[in-house]
Amino acid sequence: MRAIFSVAGLLLVVAIVALLAKKQLTTVAAPPAASASAGAAAAGPAATPQQQVQQFQQAVQGAMQAPRPEPDAK
Repeated sequence: MRAIFSVAGLLLVVAIVALLAKKQLTTVAAPPAASASAGAAAAGPAATPQQQVQQFQQAVQGAMQAPRPEPDAK
């Protein structure tokens, strides 16, 4: 009897996680489709993943090129 409740509880948790994951994925996938139908007039701050990667690489390169502050001599 205890094993049945354990398995039923596990299946319930898996079902809830699956529903939440499906909801999250459909929520993430919906905005690009809506903005694509709106055309170029809806150009916002969102960038493509490739542009985001390029921005990150530029930020890292800029941080690496910046000189380190000199330690104060005592």
